Amino acid sequence: MTSFASFGLPSLLNESLTRLKITIPTPIQGKAIPPGLEGSDILASAQTGTGKTIAYLLPLLTHLLNSSRSSALILAPTRELAGQIRDNARALLGKKFDIALLIGGDSMGKQLSLLRRNQRLIIGTPGRIQDHITRKSLHLKETRFLVLDETDRMLDMGFSETLKKIVSSLPQERQTFMFSATLPPSINKLSHNYLKNPHLISIGSPHQAAAKIKQETLQTLSSEKFARLVDELNKREGSVIIFVKTKHGADRLAEKLIHQNHPAVAMHGDLKQRKREDVLRNFRNLKKRILVATDIAARGIDIPHIKHVINYDPPQCPEDYIHRIGRTGRAGEEGYALSLISPEDYNKWKRIPNLIGKDKSASAPANTQKPSKRAKRQDFSNFKTKKGKFSIGKAHARNNKHRTTKRA
Repeated sequence: MTSFASFGLPSLLNESLTRLKITIPTPIQGKAIPPGLEGSDILASAQTGTGKTIAYLLPLLTHLLNSSRSSALILAPTRELAGQIRDNARALLGKKFDIALLIGGDSMGKQLSLLRRNQRLIIGTPGRIQDHITRKSLHLKETRFLVLDETDRMLDMGFSETLKKIVSSLPQERQTFMFSATLPPSINKLSHNYLKNPHLISIGSPHQAAAKIKQETLQTLSSEKFARLVDELNKREGSVIIFVKTKHGADRLAEKLIHQNHPAVAMHGDLKQRKREDVLRNFRNLKKRILVATDIAARGIDIPHIKHVINYDPPQCPEDYIHRIGRTGRAGEEGYALSLISPEDYNKWKRIPNLIGKDKSASAPANTQKPSKRAKRQDFSNFKTKKGKFSIGKAHARNNKHRTTKRA
Protein backbone atom coordinates (compact mmCIF):
# COMPACT_ATOMS: atom_id res chain seq x y z
CA MET A 1 0.00 0.00 0.00
CA THR A 2 1.31 3.46 -0.92
CA SER A 3 2.59 5.65 1.90
CA PHE A 4 3.33 9.38 2.04
CA ALA A 5 7.01 8.53 2.46
CA SER A 6 7.06 7.11 -1.08
CA PHE A 7 6.16 10.50 -2.59
CA GLY A 8 9.55 12.06 -1.84
CA LEU A 9 8.11 14.96 0.16
CA PRO A 10 10.38 17.42 2.01
CA SER A 11 11.37 16.19 5.47
CA LEU A 12 9.38 18.97 7.16
CA LEU A 13 6.16 17.71 5.61
CA ASN A 14 6.92 14.05 6.33
CA GLU A 15 7.57 14.93 9.97
CA SER A 16 4.35 16.92 10.18
CA LEU A 17 2.30 14.08 8.68
CA THR A 18 3.80 11.66 11.22
CA ARG A 19 3.04 14.04 14.08
CA LEU A 20 -0.55 14.46 12.84
CA LYS A 21 -0.87 10.65 12.52
CA ILE A 22 -1.68 10.93 8.81
CA THR A 23 0.01 7.81 7.47
CA ILE A 24 -1.84 6.27 4.51
CA PRO A 25 -3.00 8.44 1.59
CA THR A 26 -6.68 8.39 0.68
CA PRO A 27 -7.52 7.54 -2.96
CA ILE A 28 -7.70 11.20 -4.02
CA GLN A 29 -4.40 11.91 -2.28
CA GLY A 30 -2.72 8.89 -3.84
CA LYS A 31 -3.76 9.96 -7.34
CA ALA A 32 -3.30 13.74 -7.05
CA ILE A 33 -0.04 14.12 -5.14
CA PRO A 34 2.41 12.39 -7.58
CA PRO A 35 1.39 14.39 -10.71
CA GLY A 36 1.12 17.49 -8.55
CA LEU A 37 4.71 17.05 -7.39
CA GLU A 38 5.78 16.57 -11.01
CA GLY A 39 4.34 19.99 -11.91
CA SER A 40 1.17 18.94 -13.74
CA ASP A 41 -2.06 20.91 -13.67
CA ILE A 42 -4.89 18.89 -12.11
CA LEU A 43 -8.66 18.77 -12.57
CA ALA A 44 -10.06 16.58 -9.81
CA SER A 45 -13.38 15.59 -8.31
CA ALA A 46 -13.99 13.45 -5.24
CA GLN A 47 -16.63 12.86 -2.63
CA THR A 48 -16.71 15.19 0.34
CA GLY A 49 -14.66 14.07 3.32
CA THR A 50 -12.03 12.19 1.27
CA GLY A 51 -9.01 14.38 2.02
CA LYS A 52 -8.93 16.79 -0.92
CA THR A 53 -7.26 19.55 1.11
CA ILE A 54 -4.17 17.46 1.87
CA ALA A 55 -4.17 16.28 -1.75
CA TYR A 56 -3.41 19.78 -3.03
CA LEU A 57 -1.62 21.22 0.01
CA LEU A 58 1.28 18.78 -0.11
CA PRO A 59 2.32 19.58 -3.72
CA LEU A 60 1.72 23.31 -3.11
CA LEU A 61 3.76 23.44 0.09
CA THR A 62 6.52 21.36 -1.52
CA HIS A 63 6.64 23.97 -4.29
CA LEU A 64 6.97 26.80 -1.75
CA LEU A 65 9.65 24.98 0.26
CA ASN A 66 11.69 24.36 -2.90
CA SER A 67 11.34 27.89 -4.21
CA SER A 68 12.69 30.94 -2.42
CA ARG A 69 10.65 33.61 -4.25
CA SER A 70 7.35 32.37 -5.63
CA SER A 71 4.02 32.52 -3.79
CA ALA A 72 0.80 30.50 -3.91
CA LEU A 73 -2.89 31.44 -3.90
CA ILE A 74 -5.79 29.26 -2.73
CA LEU A 75 -9.35 30.38 -3.42
CA ALA A 76 -12.33 28.92 -1.51
CA PRO A 77 -16.05 29.76 -1.65
CA THR A 78 -16.66 30.35 2.07
CA ARG A 79 -14.90 31.96 5.00
CA GLU A 80 -15.13 28.74 7.00
CA LEU A 81 -13.46 26.63 4.31
CA ALA A 82 -10.74 29.24 3.80
CA GLY A 83 -10.05 29.29 7.54
CA GLN A 84 -9.93 25.53 7.68
CA ILE A 85 -7.43 25.38 4.80
CA ARG A 86 -5.28 27.92 6.66
CA ASP A 87 -5.38 25.74 9.78
CA ASN A 88 -4.36 22.63 7.81
CA ALA A 89 -1.51 24.50 6.14
CA ARG A 90 -0.28 25.78 9.51
CA ALA A 91 -0.36 22.26 10.94
CA LEU A 92 1.84 21.04 8.07
CA LEU A 93 4.21 24.03 7.90
CA GLY A 94 4.59 24.97 11.54
CA LYS A 95 6.17 28.44 11.61
CA LYS A 96 8.04 28.02 8.33
CA PHE A 97 5.84 30.54 6.48
CA ASP A 98 3.39 33.24 7.45
CA ILE A 99 -0.05 32.74 5.92
CA ALA A 100 -2.40 35.56 4.91
CA LEU A 101 -6.09 34.74 5.31
CA LEU A 102 -8.12 37.22 3.26
CA ILE A 103 -11.86 36.77 3.79
CA GLY A 104 -14.93 38.98 3.84
CA GLY A 105 -16.20 40.19 7.21
CA ASP A 106 -12.69 40.31 8.64
CA SER A 107 -10.75 43.48 9.48
CA MET A 108 -9.36 45.11 6.35
CA GLY A 109 -6.72 46.89 8.45
CA LYS A 110 -5.46 43.58 9.84
CA GLN A 111 -5.29 42.10 6.35
CA LEU A 112 -3.41 45.10 4.97
CA SER A 113 -0.88 44.72 7.78
CA LEU A 114 -0.40 41.04 6.91
CA LEU A 115 0.13 41.80 3.23
CA ARG A 116 2.86 44.36 3.98
CA ARG A 117 4.96 41.43 5.21
CA ASN A 118 4.95 39.82 1.73
CA GLN A 119 3.18 36.60 2.67
CA ARG A 120 4.03 33.70 0.38
CA LEU A 121 0.83 31.74 0.96
CA ILE A 122 -2.44 33.60 0.40
CA ILE A 123 -5.77 31.91 1.20
CA GLY A 124 -9.05 33.68 0.71
CA THR A 125 -12.52 34.08 -0.70
CA PRO A 126 -12.86 35.49 -4.24
CA GLY A 127 -14.58 38.75 -3.32
CA ARG A 128 -12.01 39.82 -0.74
CA ILE A 129 -9.07 38.71 -2.91
CA GLN A 130 -10.40 40.87 -5.75
CA ASP A 131 -10.86 43.78 -3.32
CA HIS A 132 -7.17 43.64 -2.44
CA ILE A 133 -6.12 43.38 -6.08
CA THR A 134 -8.20 46.47 -6.86
CA ARG A 135 -6.66 48.33 -3.91
CA LYS A 136 -3.20 47.24 -5.15
CA SER A 137 -2.52 45.82 -1.71
CA LEU A 138 -2.14 42.32 -3.19
CA HIS A 139 0.35 41.65 -5.98
CA LEU A 140 0.35 38.27 -7.70
CA LYS A 141 3.21 38.64 -10.20
CA GLU A 142 5.25 35.98 -8.40
CA THR A 143 2.31 33.63 -7.78
CA ARG A 144 3.26 30.37 -9.51
CA PHE A 145 0.72 28.08 -7.86
CA LEU A 146 -3.06 28.47 -7.90
CA VAL A 147 -5.70 26.27 -6.27
CA LEU A 148 -9.43 26.65 -6.88
CA ASP A 149 -11.13 24.62 -4.16
CA GLU A 150 -14.83 23.73 -4.36
CA THR A 151 -14.91 25.32 -7.80
CA ASP A 152 -18.48 24.24 -8.47
CA ARG A 153 -19.65 26.05 -5.35
CA MET A 154 -17.81 29.23 -6.32
CA LEU A 155 -19.60 29.21 -9.67
CA ASP A 156 -22.96 28.53 -7.96
CA MET A 157 -22.34 31.60 -5.79
CA GLY A 158 -21.82 33.80 -8.84
CA PHE A 159 -18.03 34.20 -8.68
CA SER A 160 -17.37 33.36 -12.34
CA GLU A 161 -16.45 36.91 -13.38
CA THR A 162 -14.50 37.51 -10.18
CA LEU A 163 -12.44 34.36 -10.79
CA LYS A 164 -11.72 35.53 -14.33
CA LYS A 165 -10.40 38.88 -13.04
CA ILE A 166 -8.26 37.23 -10.38
CA VAL A 167 -6.73 34.71 -12.78
CA SER A 168 -5.94 37.49 -15.26
CA SER A 169 -3.68 39.02 -12.58
CA LEU A 170 -1.60 35.83 -12.33
CA PRO A 171 1.43 34.85 -14.44
CA GLN A 172 0.70 32.65 -17.45
CA GLU A 173 3.43 30.27 -16.32
CA ARG A 174 2.03 28.66 -13.23
CA GLN A 175 0.70 25.38 -11.87
CA THR A 176 -3.06 25.25 -11.34
CA PHE A 177 -5.27 22.81 -9.46
CA MET A 178 -9.06 22.79 -9.75
CA PHE A 179 -10.82 20.66 -7.15
CA SER A 180 -14.57 20.24 -7.25
CA ALA A 181 -17.18 17.96 -5.73
CA THR A 182 -18.86 17.72 -9.15
CA LEU A 183 -17.73 18.25 -12.74
CA PRO A 184 -20.64 19.89 -14.56
CA PRO A 185 -20.14 21.37 -18.06
CA SER A 186 -19.38 24.79 -16.54
CA ILE A 187 -16.35 23.35 -14.73
CA ASN A 188 -15.06 21.61 -17.84
CA LYS A 189 -15.42 24.87 -19.80
CA LEU A 190 -13.56 26.77 -17.10
CA SER A 191 -10.78 24.20 -17.04
CA HIS A 192 -9.99 24.87 -20.71
CA ASN A 193 -9.30 28.51 -19.84
CA TYR A 194 -7.31 27.97 -16.64
CA LEU A 195 -5.52 24.62 -17.03
CA LYS A 196 -2.85 23.33 -19.42
CA ASN A 197 -3.00 19.62 -20.30
CA PRO A 198 -4.47 18.79 -16.90
CA HIS A 199 -4.19 15.45 -15.20
CA LEU A 200 -7.82 14.29 -14.79
CA ILE A 201 -8.86 12.56 -11.57
CA SER A 202 -12.31 11.39 -10.50
CA ILE A 203 -12.88 9.47 -7.28
CA GLY A 204 -16.29 7.99 -6.50
CA SER A 205 -19.60 9.52 -7.48
CA PRO A 206 -20.59 13.13 -6.67
CA HIS A 207 -24.10 11.85 -5.91
CA GLN A 208 -22.97 9.16 -3.49
CA ALA A 209 -22.36 9.59 0.22
CA ALA A 210 -19.38 8.09 2.00
CA ALA A 211 -19.81 4.37 2.53
CA LYS A 212 -19.94 4.46 6.34
CA ILE A 213 -22.71 7.04 6.65
CA LYS A 214 -25.96 5.38 7.72
CA GLN A 215 -28.82 7.33 6.16
CA GLU A 216 -32.35 7.30 7.58
CA THR A 217 -35.56 9.24 7.13
CA LEU A 218 -38.20 9.88 9.76
CA GLN A 219 -41.72 10.70 8.59
CA THR A 220 -43.48 13.23 10.77
CA LEU A 221 -46.01 16.02 10.76
CA SER A 222 -44.77 19.61 10.90
CA SER A 223 -46.56 20.08 14.23
CA GLU A 224 -44.63 17.11 15.65
CA LYS A 225 -41.26 17.79 14.06
CA PHE A 226 -39.62 19.58 16.99
CA ALA A 227 -40.78 16.96 19.49
CA ARG A 228 -39.42 14.19 17.25
CA LEU A 229 -36.12 16.08 16.94
CA VAL A 230 -35.77 16.34 20.72
CA ASP A 231 -36.59 12.65 21.04
CA GLU A 232 -33.85 11.78 18.54
CA LEU A 233 -31.32 14.00 20.29
CA ASN A 234 -32.11 12.30 23.60
CA LYS A 235 -31.40 8.90 22.06
CA ARG A 236 -28.15 9.83 20.31
CA GLU A 237 -24.64 10.40 21.60
CA GLY A 238 -21.96 12.63 20.14
CA SER A 239 -21.86 15.97 18.35
CA VAL A 240 -24.69 16.94 16.01
CA ILE A 241 -25.19 19.38 13.16
CA ILE A 242 -28.82 20.26 12.45
CA PHE A 243 -29.49 21.88 9.09
CA VAL A 244 -32.36 24.32 8.60
CA LYS A 245 -33.55 26.47 5.72
CA THR A 246 -33.30 30.03 7.01
CA LYS A 247 -31.14 32.24 9.25
CA HIS A 248 -34.13 33.07 11.45
CA GLY A 249 -34.99 29.38 11.62
CA ALA A 250 -31.47 28.57 12.86
CA ASP A 251 -31.67 31.14 15.67
CA ARG A 252 -35.17 30.08 16.65
CA LEU A 253 -34.43 26.36 16.69
CA ALA A 254 -31.24 26.83 18.71
CA GLU A 255 -33.18 28.86 21.31
CA LYS A 256 -35.89 26.19 21.54
CA LEU A 257 -33.27 23.46 22.02
CA ILE A 258 -31.55 25.45 24.77
CA HIS A 259 -34.90 25.67 26.57
CA GLN A 260 -35.02 21.86 26.36
CA ASN A 261 -31.58 21.68 28.05
CA HIS A 262 -29.74 20.81 24.83
CA PRO A 263 -26.54 22.89 24.48
CA ALA A 264 -26.99 24.40 21.02
CA VAL A 265 -25.60 27.32 19.07
CA ALA A 266 -26.69 28.80 15.73
CA MET A 267 -24.54 29.60 12.70
CA HIS A 268 -25.60 31.50 9.57
CA GLY A 269 -24.53 34.24 7.17
CA ASP A 270 -25.84 37.16 9.23
CA LEU A 271 -23.34 36.57 12.04
CA LYS A 272 -20.28 38.80 12.13
CA GLN A 273 -17.01 37.05 11.35
CA ARG A 274 -15.79 37.08 14.96
CA LYS A 275 -19.07 35.55 16.13
CA ARG A 276 -18.91 32.86 13.42
CA GLU A 277 -15.41 31.98 14.57
CA ASP A 278 -16.54 31.82 18.21
CA VAL A 279 -19.47 29.58 17.31
CA LEU A 280 -17.28 27.13 15.41
CA ARG A 281 -14.60 27.20 18.11
CA ASN A 282 -17.10 26.33 20.84
CA PHE A 283 -18.53 23.51 18.74
CA ARG A 284 -15.11 22.20 17.75
CA ASN A 285 -13.92 22.29 21.38
CA LEU A 286 -17.03 20.41 22.57
CA LYS A 287 -18.33 23.34 24.59
CA LYS A 288 -21.53 23.02 22.56
CA ARG A 289 -22.86 19.66 21.47
CA ILE A 290 -25.26 20.91 18.78
CA LEU A 291 -24.67 23.28 15.88
CA VAL A 292 -27.84 24.53 14.17
CA ALA A 293 -26.87 25.89 10.78
CA THR A 294 -27.99 26.97 7.35
CA ASP A 295 -26.26 25.59 4.27
CA ILE A 296 -23.35 27.91 4.97
CA ALA A 297 -22.01 24.95 6.99
CA ALA A 298 -22.71 22.34 4.32
CA ARG A 299 -19.19 22.66 2.93
CA GLY A 300 -15.84 23.33 4.51
CA ILE A 301 -16.59 22.18 8.07
CA ASP A 302 -14.17 19.39 8.95
CA ILE A 303 -14.66 18.46 12.60
CA PRO A 304 -13.82 14.80 13.27
CA HIS A 305 -16.11 14.35 16.28
CA ILE A 306 -19.34 15.13 14.37
CA LYS A 307 -21.33 11.92 14.70
CA HIS A 308 -24.76 12.95 13.44
CA VAL A 309 -26.22 15.20 10.75
CA ILE A 310 -29.94 15.93 11.01
CA ASN A 311 -31.85 17.58 8.17
CA TYR A 312 -34.59 19.44 10.00
CA ASP A 313 -35.48 21.16 6.71
CA PRO A 314 -34.63 19.68 3.30
CA PRO A 315 -31.95 21.55 1.32
CA GLN A 316 -33.02 24.05 -1.34
CA CYS A 317 -30.72 22.34 -3.83
CA PRO A 318 -30.77 18.50 -3.90
CA GLU A 319 -27.00 18.32 -4.47
CA ASP A 320 -26.50 20.00 -1.09
CA TYR A 321 -27.91 16.90 0.62
CA ILE A 322 -24.65 15.04 -0.07
CA HIS A 323 -22.59 17.98 1.15
CA ARG A 324 -24.66 18.30 4.32
CA ILE A 325 -24.36 14.67 5.35
CA GLY A 326 -20.69 14.74 4.36
CA ARG A 327 -20.00 16.66 7.59
CA THR A 328 -20.06 13.26 9.30
CA GLY A 329 -18.43 9.97 8.33
CA ARG A 330 -15.22 11.73 7.28
CA ALA A 331 -11.89 10.01 6.58
CA GLY A 332 -13.49 6.56 6.76
CA GLU A 333 -15.21 7.03 10.13
CA GLU A 334 -18.80 5.99 10.81
CA GLY A 335 -21.52 8.61 10.75
CA TYR A 336 -25.29 8.95 10.87
CA ALA A 337 -27.61 11.11 8.80
CA LEU A 338 -31.29 11.58 9.63
CA SER A 339 -33.84 13.54 7.59
CA LEU A 340 -37.13 14.63 9.17
CA ILE A 341 -39.69 14.63 6.37
CA SER A 342 -43.10 16.33 6.74
CA PRO A 343 -45.81 16.55 4.07
CA GLU A 344 -44.78 20.15 3.37
CA ASP A 345 -41.21 18.97 2.71
CA TYR A 346 -42.23 16.38 0.13
CA ASN A 347 -41.72 18.35 -3.09
CA LYS A 348 -38.16 19.28 -2.13
CA TRP A 349 -37.34 15.91 -0.63
CA LYS A 350 -38.43 13.82 -3.63
CA ARG A 351 -35.64 15.31 -5.76
CA ILE A 352 -32.97 13.92 -3.47
CA PRO A 353 -33.62 10.18 -3.96
CA ASN A 354 -34.02 10.93 -7.67
CA LEU A 355 -30.58 12.53 -7.73
CA ILE A 356 -28.96 9.70 -5.79
CA GLY A 357 -30.74 7.22 -8.05
CA LYS A 358 -28.74 8.46 -11.04
CA ASP A 359 -25.83 6.44 -9.70
CA LYS A 360 -26.49 2.70 -9.68
CA SER A 361 -23.95 2.24 -6.89
CA ALA A 362 -25.88 4.55 -4.60
CA SER A 363 -29.21 4.03 -2.96
CA ALA A 364 -31.84 6.32 -1.54
CA PRO A 365 -31.86 6.77 2.23
CA ALA A 366 -33.74 3.95 3.86
CA ASN A 367 -37.14 4.58 5.42
CA THR A 368 -36.32 2.65 8.55
CA GLN A 369 -38.42 4.45 11.15
CA LYS A 370 -42.16 4.41 11.46
CA PRO A 371 -44.28 7.53 11.77
CA SER A 372 -46.03 8.16 15.07
CA LYS A 373 -49.51 6.82 15.75
CA ARG A 374 -50.87 10.32 15.43
CA ALA A 375 -49.24 10.63 12.02
CA LYS A 376 -50.83 7.38 10.96
CA ARG A 377 -54.22 8.62 12.02
CA GLN A 378 -53.78 11.58 9.71
CA ASP A 379 -53.00 9.44 6.71
CA PHE A 380 -49.27 10.20 6.84
CA SER A 381 -48.63 6.49 6.41
CA ASN A 382 -49.35 7.02 2.73
CA PHE A 383 -45.75 8.13 2.24
CA LYS A 384 -44.06 5.20 0.51
CA THR A 385 -40.63 4.10 -0.58
CA LYS A 386 -40.56 2.52 -3.99
CA LYS A 387 -37.56 1.82 -6.23
CA GLY A 388 -35.49 4.43 -4.45
CA LYS A 389 -38.08 7.19 -4.94
CA PHE A 390 -40.60 8.65 -2.56
CA SER A 391 -44.26 9.02 -3.47
CA ILE A 392 -47.22 10.42 -1.60
CA GLY A 393 -50.51 8.59 -1.32
CA LYS A 394 -53.54 10.04 -3.08
CA ALA A 395 -55.59 10.15 0.12
CA HIS A 396 -53.02 12.26 1.92
CA ALA A 397 -52.48 14.55 -1.04
CA ARG A 398 -56.23 15.16 -1.25
CA ASN A 399 -56.64 15.78 2.49
CA ASN A 400 -53.55 17.98 2.67
CA LYS A 401 -55.10 20.55 0.29
CA HIS A 402 -57.53 21.53 3.05
CA ARG A 403 -55.15 21.51 6.01
CA THR A 404 -52.66 24.17 7.06
CA THR A 405 -50.03 23.06 9.57
CA LYS A 406 -47.66 25.46 11.32
CA ARG A 407 -43.99 24.62 11.13
CA ALA A 408 -42.25 23.96 14.42
